[in-house]
Amino acid sequence: MPLTKYKQKRKFSETPEPEGKVKKTKGKKLIFVVHSHYTRNHHYDLRLEMNGVLASWAVPKEPPIEKGVKRLSIHVEDHPIEYAKFHGTIPEGNYGAGKVEIWDKGTYEIKFQDEKKIEFNLHGKKLKGWYVLIKTGYVKNGWLWFKL
Repeated sequence: MPLTKYKQKRKFSETPEPEGKVKKTKGKKLIFVVHSHYTRNHHYDLRLEMNGVLASWAVPKEPPIEKGVKRLSIHVEDHPIEYAKFHGTIPEGNYGAGKVEIWDKGTYEIKFQDEKKIEFNLHGKKLKGWYVLIKTGYVKNGWLWFKL
């Protein structure tokens, strides 16, 4: 199940995060969202709609806006589509405790995708243009994210 890890890490009776489910999304534009997540270590979360969920990567530094800037991105558990609208505070004692804000959002298209590379065109307010995620062998679940 695509959302099993997501649901195992959360206590929905305590957190305002959506429980969600896998959505059938044929025939509509794909969405993306970047969250700014104020946890112990402030980071960003890139989320791309894929196969009825939001495939997610934790990004330790601000997303790349200009060409030539590369960002380490750690692939984490899938999130439900409803998470694209989520913002608020995850209470202390819960996984990911801290403030979550929407940093950017919009639609996107995939140009190419396999197990090691994803090329996509973002249409957001801050992030616009062609981007790529390339899987690395140096860090567990590590990818490099940059603008083409």
